[in-house]
Amino acid sequence: MGRPHKKRNVAYNPNVSYFKPRGIPMKELSESCLTVDECEAIRLADYEGLSHEAAGEMMGVSRATFGRIIEQARRVVADALINGKAIRIEGGEYQFVEAERRFACKVCRHQWVEPCGTGRPENCPECGKPEVGRLGVRDGRPC
Repeated sequence: MGRPHKKRNVAYNPNVSYFKPRGIPMKELSESCLTVDECEAIRLADYEGLSHEAAGEMMGVSRATFGRIIEQARRVVADALINGKAIRIEGGEYQFVEAERRFACKVCRHQWVEPCGTGRPENCPECGKPEVGRLGVRDGRPC
């Protein structure tokens, strides 16, 4: 028995839960399941164009793990397209996180936004001082 999966960070909640071929009633379709974290992997790699390394950082997993997630996600989508199946989006090991983080300089009070996965800024981009603080941290959610 393997160890439990680590929850993957997801910054985008898909607004839909099903895609299906047009003109075929749902009762006549087979279905493929795409997990929410697999949908996030497709968004990051194929829609946003991020590298596996950058996307893995944003999801809180290694590059190799991200590669396995995106490979499985693409397999599910390909199966649905080639075989005319519906795609159901649900499940997976994930937690929703903020897509960006807000920072402020304690010296000049300049505020700015950094995307998740880029690490903590060392200096204020305005005055160059290292006295940088995070704004809007809620519920201890990771980013």
